[in-house]
Amino acid sequence: MSSRLLCKAVSKSYFNGKHETKVLNNLNLSVKPGELLAIVGSSGCGKSTFLHIAGVLDSPTSGEVVINDVNVLNLTDKERASFRNQHIGFIYQFHHLMMEFSAIENVAMPLLIRGVCVKDAKLAAQEILTQVGLSHRLDHRPAELSGGERQRVAIARALVTNPSIVLADEPTGNLDSETAEQIYTLIRSLNQKLGISFVIVTHDLVLANRMDRQLTLTQGHLQAMELT
Repeated sequence: MSSRLLCKAVSKSYFNGKHETKVLNNLNLSVKPGELLAIVGSSGCGKSTFLHIAGVLDSPTSGEVVINDVNVLNLTDKERASFRNQHIGFIYQFHHLMMEFSAIENVAMPLLIRGVCVKDAKLAAQEILTQVGLSHRLDHRPAELSGGERQRVAIARALVTNPSIVLADEPTGNLDSETAEQIYTLIRSLNQKLGISFVIVTHDLVLANRMDRQLTLTQGHLQAMELT
């Protein structure tokens, strides 16, 4: 397998009557197994649109999206949902944790959706929460956790299904510099230990500069970016 994620001539347009707004324009991308990739760009440039398409949450107007040698655009909606659950992890800027559930319950949720029994799902959740340094916070709800701890829970939830690729939207966007450094160290450690590819969309140039590769999204295209 040469690529975890392969986007070929991906375009995305939105239409309001006869008016077309083109967000992505013949975008091409190949993400290698185990690669840490940063994508930067100004607000409104299409980064979230790209993540939704790469994460099989939306379809492009044209082009191909191949993940682990599977052309995901050929899958039915039900097959896409199952594919996401098995192969893709998501980390969001605002965590998207369920406030009424504990850390271990939040992390176990993707496995429960898959059909794993409660006992096994919680065991897996406990293991990954321990790996991200939260063994002492298993039964705490999000409101009882710091911002950094919530982000660690979100990372654990993204990893509990053992995905081959994780898509992260501003994973350090709401964190102070010290906590952001801890999250970077955690992502790098998990990447090296588990061999998971990470595609990180960020405005944080310090974070982006520490990834294996940096691209900028502008005018619907991805191109190499030199960061200092």
